[in-house]
Amino acid sequence: MPLRHLTTPTPRALNFTQPAEWTPHAATWTSWPADNELWFGQLERVRQEFTALIQTIARFESVHLLVRDGESEQDARARLSGTPVTYHRVPLDDVWFRDNGPIFVTRASETENEVSFVHWKFNAWGNKFHWQNDTQAPEALAEFLQMDHWDLPIVMEGGSLEPNGAGVALTTRQCLMEQGRNPGMTQEDLERVLNDHLGFEKLLWLENGLEGDHTDGHIDTITRFVDERTIVTSVCQPSDTGNYQTLQDNLERLKTFTDLQNKPFRIVELPLPQNRLENSEGRLACTYANFYIGNGFVVVPLYGDPLDSVALEILTPLFPGRETIGLSSRAIIEGGGSFHCVTQQQPVGRIWTLDSSDER
Repeated sequence: MPLRHLTTPTPRALNFTQPAEWTPHAATWTSWPADNELWFGQLERVRQEFTALIQTIARFESVHLLVRDGESEQDARARLSGTPVTYHRVPLDDVWFRDNGPIFVTRASETENEVSFVHWKFNAWGNKFHWQNDTQAPEALAEFLQMDHWDLPIVMEGGSLEPNGAGVALTTRQCLMEQGRNPGMTQEDLERVLNDHLGFEKLLWLENGLEGDHTDGHIDTITRFVDERTIVTSVCQPSDTGNYQTLQDNLERLKTFTDLQNKPFRIVELPLPQNRLENSEGRLACTYANFYIGNGFVVVPLYGDPLDSVALEILTPLFPGRETIGLSSRAIIEGGGSFHCVTQQQPVGRIWTLDSSDER
């Protein structure tokens, strides 16, 4: 039977919502870096760091790797020899699968969760780069998984949203209201769409993200949930004039936020790396907040910075029962993001297909 591409009924109408990242994963999806020019001549170092990242994740859960051509697949297979990885040949422009990939949603059933996803439109953060292949990547997943899903002609990036799995999500106005994405849509319009398709009952808006962030302030570079009621947020010293006031404003705003029961959140401060890093395009948005939470582990980006160990000390007790692992992201950050930006989790559950009871 052909896959169904839905617009109605909405996921929320069928009781689907986006789960928190710490809920059990069936797999992690990611992509293999392929374009030396996009990586400012650093492709070899980037691939070394991707190798370490994928080998680490594969110790804990299944990994699906998208490779865009023969050279990419051959290179990945050679470096990852002995690592259990499922390869998929998919045309790609770049590797930021958090943003160009789907956003998975789940619903409880009598026996096990059911899993589907929303295929949002992707336009490379407001038409900054090539994106025509990347925006089609979710359909490759749908074919492999044989998953009915929703298609939505609205630009939305996974890194711009941070859900707690209990009806609340964080975002920034700098990103979601940027007119290169969804011109003409109001804040209320976007909140309605996110409620209907990801189940967010309360969207909490910070203003801005990091200096040098070409995603226009993605939340996953600054502020993250680590459980339903604990938020980690980036801070820095006053000497960092590009970020200090932004992050202080965010911190003060976070202290006023409440959950669905109107209870305040626990706020944990996480420093930015001490050293400023730049490339030919300007400042790099280095951050420890771009960690990725998986089955039994958390992988944290490190930069060879004096505060690397401090960040690990802060984050480790926030993830009881998980191994906190620091890995180098010094080359990957040259492309503008880190471990959370290049991964997308598939929740545990039975693949959902639309049936007659859902259509009523």
